[in-house]
Amino acid sequence: MTYLTVHTDGAQPQTLLETEDAAEIAATLKEIDVVLRHWEVVEDLPEGAGQEEILAAYREQVDRVIAEEGYTFVDVARLHPDGSADWPERAAVARQKFLNEHTHDDDEVRYFVAGSGIFYLHVNGKVHAVLCEAGDLLSVPKNTTHWFDMGTRPDFTAIRFFHDDDGWIGDFTGDPIAQRIPDFDTITAGRAART
Repeated sequence: MTYLTVHTDGAQPQTLLETEDAAEIAATLKEIDVVLRHWEVVEDLPEGAGQEEILAAYREQVDRVIAEEGYTFVDVARLHPDGSADWPERAAVARQKFLNEHTHDDDEVRYFVAGSGIFYLHVNGKVHAVLCEAGDLLSVPKNTTHWFDMGTRPDFTAIRFFHDDDGWIGDFTGDPIAQRIPDFDTITAGRAART
């Protein structure tokens, strides 16, 4: 289930909202032109399924999004603990790549096949932290200032949609705001404590 927190963007951010209510989340995100949809998760995908297997399992949904929005390139991004000696370093490097505030000249559309991550959307003096989990499809309009945090122990698989075959290209703002807003680990720990 999706979880949303909204924070002020000042020097000492304040939390304005914490909710798991689907209707409240949808309404709040609609105010900033962000769309959140849900798909049924394919339960019988084998662990370690490759990109082609994942895309085939979600072919009907993927084709519908392509037809609706005109995307030309679709791929699968994933990062899961694998027990290798270099895993902590690879995880830290991957996390850092997306942790700084940026924009894109394309929409950012992600469907979470497995695991979770938080998209932080910095709009109109607020930061909307959207914790996406398996089954969530988030569509963020191009030029929306944002960042993504997968936590210190990344564990997710997501289908990505692009209008350009170049894939993910970020235009970084240089604003260190991500350092002031609660990170993935803090938000997920807080959510667990509430339940």
